[in-house]
Amino acid sequence: MPRATLPPEARLHRPSEFAAALKGRRLARGAFFIVSAAPNDLPPGQDACARLGLVIAKRFAAHASTRNAIKRVIREAFRHRRLDLPAKDYVVRLHSKVAPATLTALKRGVRAEVDAHFGRIAR
Repeated sequence: MPRATLPPEARLHRPSEFAAALKGRRLARGAFFIVSAAPNDLPPGQDACARLGLVIAKRFAAHASTRNAIKRVIREAFRHRRLDLPAKDYVVRLHSKVAPATLTALKRGVRAEVDAHFGRIAR
């Protein structure tokens, strides 16, 4: 059984990969995030797997510590669900301003929403 880690092959790196996934189908929308997905076009010989891209804009989360905390929580949630998700490219995009709150409260809210989105996609 493969390990549930998040290797570089499980992340989107190029702007063209992000653009293709953002043009793809919108799978979920919640209070904070929109999740879009598109089939991944991997080179022959590379195993198809779910890949993640994050778009956390400075205009919605002004502080770097807030943006970094959101990214860490989303990556961790994706890491846990990665093997259950269909082999596509997923982009999680922050679409609304983050209200002032403690980082602990923010992390709990982000994790709850992202787990719900990934759980719905995995079904």
